[in-house]
Amino acid sequence: MADSPNCDLKSLSPLQLFERVTEQGEKVRALKAGKAPKDEIEAAVRMLLSLKLLYKTTTGQDYQAGLPPRDLVLINNGTSKEEDEDFVDPWTVQTSNAKGVDYDKLIVRFGSSKIDTDLINRIERATGQKPHRFLRRGIFFSHRDMDQILDAYENKKSFYLYTGRGPSSQAMHVGHLIPFIFTKWLQEVFDVPLVVQLTDDEKYLWKDLTIEKSYEYARENAKDIIACGFDINKTFIFSDLDYLGTSTGFYKNIVKVQKHVTFNQVKGIFGFTDSDCIGKISFPAIQAAPSFSSSFPQIFNGKDNIQCLIPCAIDQDPYFRMTRDVAPRIGQPKPALLHSVFFPALQGAQTKMSASDPNSSIFLTDTPKQIKTKINKHAFSGGRDTVEEHRKYGGNCDVDVSFMYLTFFLEDDDRLEQLKQAYTSGELLTGELKKVLIETLQPLIAAHQERRKQVTDEMVKQFMTPRKLAFEF
Repeated sequence: MADSPNCDLKSLSPLQLFERVTEQGEKVRALKAGKAPKDEIEAAVRMLLSLKLLYKTTTGQDYQAGLPPRDLVLINNGTSKEEDEDFVDPWTVQTSNAKGVDYDKLIVRFGSSKIDTDLINRIERATGQKPHRFLRRGIFFSHRDMDQILDAYENKKSFYLYTGRGPSSQAMHVGHLIPFIFTKWLQEVFDVPLVVQLTDDEKYLWKDLTIEKSYEYARENAKDIIACGFDINKTFIFSDLDYLGTSTGFYKNIVKVQKHVTFNQVKGIFGFTDSDCIGKISFPAIQAAPSFSSSFPQIFNGKDNIQCLIPCAIDQDPYFRMTRDVAPRIGQPKPALLHSVFFPALQGAQTKMSASDPNSSIFLTDTPKQIKTKINKHAFSGGRDTVEEHRKYGGNCDVDVSFMYLTFFLEDDDRLEQLKQAYTSGELLTGELKKVLIETLQPLIAAHQERRKQVTDEMVKQFMTPRKLAFEF
């Protein structure tokens, strides 16, 4: 039976199968190095060859060590039409489905794990706090190794948080707040350090921006991040353009990752072509490096074994699958991840919002009047064509953007359920639902703007100065 993969293996996703082949290859090498009996080595080799054959049958690709199956994801939503497929990579999210991306299929394709009720309950027991609404409502829906983070935490071992922002514009929109709102909650309930990477170098490489403008946007975005309420004694925010030149630990980790990832690998993972500049090809190592505590010797007292937890949107997962593959080869713990869904554009859940399209989103600089106008004019409705039809048949909360936004920002679960029932039954009209969203977002944005006014350039400098935080390691 060792000569062929069993039925369970045939149900694995391409990425899981890739990892299984890699594990079997490591097992063969270990048996040979340990001078195991000949028949045991031969059985392991036969299994490895069978797994490689299954991998090729499943993916249409020969197995190549260190080169996972291509991560530009096409997920078929049940039809054969090309336009009905979801497309997800770190720069583009597209779907023809008004409900948005099929996240269950994305979990299978990426080989991550669903955040289920048992995990949410365990987080509640560990922290003694009610789970955040993003957990309760499936907004953060997938994870990698969160159980290991909880194991360590329950055994009094600390970890740290790492998230980031690509500063492509001066003004952030409400969708950009999602990882920071959740990360702030995680930091408060677990009481751990946080590092925030501002990838101004990435935006210079990818966008039509000068290096000075990218850096300026980073500092402006830092003010919005600080306005979320992070504790200056527990949080380090850094610009890549600043920090890379001052931290030998950070740069050493970048170089280690670069040595262990080939050009073919980054082409396979990120879809780079021969015409892409070499800055893009090397950038993934820069986003990987903050996953390792030795990148921040001032915070972790030079320790390199502190595990990292990364809350991010799932389109960033390819970076960290690469990181997790490299980590054990450079003697570092694999980072754990918590993945969020995409925040929909006002025009519908088919795409992510764009900071370059002012009508696709509610920006943190918008006035109450602009918020009202944008929602009333641009928010995609799940209501019927006429009042009569809506009263009779009800609205569709699965595609209604106003209701989607309320699932992100309305704290009261009972109120949200009441709105859903009323809208679905036809009792609540689209205009009335939009009014609830307007009244929810206007004070939230106004409060953020007020906090941001209090953030001075000196405060930004303090947050962005490499230093020891309020933790002992």
